[in-house]
Amino acid sequence: MRTVTLVLVSTGGAVLGALPPFEVEVPWWSEVASVVSAARSRFGVRVTILRLLSASLPEQPGGAVTYLAEVSAPPSGVTPVDLALAPHPLRAPYAEVGGPARSLRWAGSFDDAVQVKTWNLSSLWRLETGDGTVWLKELPAFLRGETAVLRWINAVAPGAAPTVLAADGEGRQLLSHLPGEDRFGAPEADRLPMVDLLHGVQLRFLADQPDLAVQDRRGRLLLAQITAVAAPWLARVDRLDQVLAELPGRLSAVAACGVPETLVHGDFHPGNVRSADGVPPAVLDWGDAYLGHPGFDILRLCIGLSSPAALLDRWASLWQAAVPGCDPLRAVTLLRPVAPLLGAVVYGAFLDNIEPSEWPYHAEDVPNCLNAAVENFVVPML
Repeated sequence: MRTVTLVLVSTGGAVLGALPPFEVEVPWWSEVASVVSAARSRFGVRVTILRLLSASLPEQPGGAVTYLAEVSAPPSGVTPVDLALAPHPLRAPYAEVGGPARSLRWAGSFDDAVQVKTWNLSSLWRLETGDGTVWLKELPAFLRGETAVLRWINAVAPGAAPTVLAADGEGRQLLSHLPGEDRFGAPEADRLPMVDLLHGVQLRFLADQPDLAVQDRRGRLLLAQITAVAAPWLARVDRLDQVLAELPGRLSAVAACGVPETLVHGDFHPGNVRSADGVPPAVLDWGDAYLGHPGFDILRLCIGLSSPAALLDRWASLWQAAVPGCDPLRAVTLLRPVAPLLGAVVYGAFLDNIEPSEWPYHAEDVPNCLNAAVENFVVPML
């Protein structure tokens, strides 16, 4: 549950006031379809959510959240608010007044466009055409490498990811609709084909070596990135210095396992995979992709399973067949406590690239990840 307040702004940029607070059942702050629907049904106003202004909780979900929302016609019954709108260099274009309208004009004319999601990592609209559903996805500057990744994947493995129908090079993408459903909470047996799919893409990347302009988090670069994000927290996270002292040796041991570094999805949980009976899996949301160790992806896919032995065995057997003599299971055992450190790097990069009003989406993630790393570093080096 969320308690939502909408501060309304006109298409000309004038702050009009705030609607009375109302509740929506979906607690996740970036999910705005229910917010838009509730504003229309309760107050008779059609809004476009631009960005988060504030949140009562240090992290999602739930709590009281305030958004800036654009309206074409000012409604009655709003409460005056003291808010001075100012530009920010890290604000995404789709979070500016007029930004969503410009993106929809680029995509085409869609009177029934549905705003599904918006936050500092993406904006997502569902559009209905004569040929079916398409998706308008817009990315901030630091995640725009997804377009090249999707185009390469669909060139070498058609259907393994959404098809880019159009892109403007500035973050806007029109993407094909994928059949099936997002597989949040999928049982282990249903995750096995996901392993096969991603492994095939990663092997093809090793063969092709395409230049996709994604983040490089291999070897010493990853070590440097972890060290940098952890440095401000050394005095506040007990034993973090010990973790950093052990990290170079651990990463060297991972490299000695012989599993090659490749293209990594970066957030390979079942919810980012779509499939159904008779529909092969396809992988969504490649904005976090980077060059690094594929063990991080399988560890992410194992989350939520009490005993993912079959999943790990499938993944390990695929890599052993591709690279005889490598030791994938030892690699993931060594990487398990490193994964939250990588998470801190990712979330730290988000914070470096978003404006302060949207920091609540990620601010707690960095210390949470660093504390989790300390707790997990009891895993022996073997």
